[in-house]
Formats: sequence, structure tokens, C-alpha cells
Amino acid sequence: MPHDVSHDDPEAERWNYRPNGALPLNPLFSWPPKPMAVLRWYRGGWLQLTALTLCFSLAVLAYVLFFPALETMQRFAPGWMITIWLLNIVPQTLVAGGLHWWLYIRQGQDMHKKFDKRDLARKNGTFTFGNQVWDNIWWTLGSAMSVATLYHWLIFWAMANGYAPVITFAEAPVWFVLWMGLIPMWSGLHFYWVHRLEHHPKLYKHVHAVHHRNINTGPWSGISNHWYENLLYFTTYFVHLVVPSHPLHLLFHASYQQVSPVLSHSGFEKVKALDTEAMRAGDFFHQLHHRYFECNYGTSEIPFDKWFRTFHDGSAEATERTRKFKKQMYT
Repeated sequence: MPHDVSHDDPEAERWNYRPNGALPLNPLFSWPPKPMAVLRWYRGGWLQLTALTLCFSLAVLAYVLFFPALETMQRFAPGWMITIWLLNIVPQTLVAGGLHWWLYIRQGQDMHKKFDKRDLARKNGTFTFGNQVWDNIWWTLGSAMSVATLYHWLIFWAMANGYAPVITFAEAPVWFVLWMGLIPMWSGLHFYWVHRLEHHPKLYKHVHAVHHRNINTGPWSGISNHWYENLLYFTTYFVHLVVPSHPLHLLFHASYQQVSPVLSHSGFEKVKALDTEAMRAGDFFHQLHHRYFECNYGTSEIPFDKWFRTFHDGSAEATERTRKFKKQMYT
């Protein structure tokens, strides 16, 4: 029986839509090995229109059309620094703004594949400016983009001056491609541990709670974070100070870290256009985290939550287990 129409499962009543069956996790970590399942998992991520392929395309376009020569970054100068800031601000605004317009203003697909039954919050004092969307835009463009850009300036400057190892495709083609494929996995590993730290009751109350105002998420919710949270969240980029990388690696990492949350927080599993489900978007794995807080701290790419028993698979039993865990944490 599909999850979104079942009347026998109390969890189904809490959602407008949810995927059928238990949530899948990356079969790369399954035992015994399942090579065909692994192939299907990565084919679905890299050979379809997904957050991965969108972010990689944005990074390539940024590098080919707009990225300054690395040698110009040996000294801090307004020209290249403004360009890097624009390479962060413009894609973020276009993707988040465009997706918000289509899903919530134009309502181009109505409630099709929308997880939560509710609309985004207005006239709600919980949010800055009393409005969820304006709150999210402020924390995204004001806080997140500022911290991310600062870190990018520092890393590109280090690359240009030989303080960070830089490679080219010609020098190391195998590592160049392999590292590009590993960046999402590194991102997931880093995110899990930083995110668990932010759910410590004291840090959560003063910092991470800004992001969790968004129980019902929208495209602008993705990296709508407190300043201190962004200082932690974007330390994922510092790996390029020690791991041999090309500037394109950092551009892809930045796009994946900043733009893919727009899709995963969109509130819709699929983006529909011309009566066709054109793109995978929202992530029910993370939607459950926003609804129930103390579960699914990581991503489905590396099953940390399964290993540490904080995995919510979408079932009513998992909801009850999560509620007991949350009560234990805060009492």
C-alpha cells in the first residue's frame, strides 16, 4: 500500500506525501556486497538530473566562463574577490529563488510530491521579520554566503601562493576524477559530525535552533543558518588545504555544499515540469530530521545514523523511538 494513502499506518497521516517503503541508504556499505545496487545508486545520482549533476554543471560553467586566473589571487584584491563572492551569490539566488517561485508562488505543480501539508509560515514571530521566507533569505545571503566567501578567499589565496597543494588534470587525471567523485562523500562525513555537535542541547538552543525554525522547509531554508553554525558548517572546505585539489574541485564542493541544500530542503521530492517529473529534489531523509529533530543527522550517502542508531526510516515505529530519544536528551 503506498505510504501516502495508507490508513493503517499512523505515520502516513502526518504527511501530504511520503515515499513508498523504508528509506534507502547507500548500498556501498551493505554486507554482503551488492555491486548492481551500488551501480544503480551512483548511476541515479550522476547520470540523471539531480543535485549532483546540477551542482557539477554550475561549477564547470563558473570555472570556464568566470573564474579568474589563479595567479591573480596571490594578493587580496577587490577584482577577483568580488568575482568569487558573485560566484556564490548568483547561483544561490537563481536556484533558490527560481525554485521558490515555481513551487510556492507560481505553484507550478500544486501539491504533487510535497511532503508537508502546510504552506510556509507568514506572520509568525518565530522568524526574523515575522516571515519564514524573508528570514531564510537573510540568513542565507547575509550569513551563509559571507562565511563561505571568506573561506573561499583564504583557500584560493593559499592555492595561488603554494600553501595548499594544487593539481591539474594533465598531471593527475585519475586522482582528479576520483577526488571529484569523493567530495560528496567527504561532505556527508563532515556534515554528520558537525551536525551532531550542533545538536548538543546548549549549542542547539543558541545556534542551530535558527535553522530548525524551519520544521516545514522551503528552498531558501537549505543553508539558513546562524553565523556560528556557518563558521562550523563551511570548515568542510579546509580539506583542500591538505588534499591535492584543483580550483574546480573547490568550486564543485562549494556548489554541492551551498546549492544542493536548496533542493533537499525544497519540500517536494520531485520537480515537475510540463507534466513530467523532471528532477529529483527534496530529501525525505532530511525532511524527517526537520520534523522530529533528533534523527537522521547525516545523509543517506554514509549510513552513520544506522550505525549509531539514530536512523528514522519513515515508519511510525521510528517516530516513537525518536521521540523517546529526544525526551531522554532534554530531560
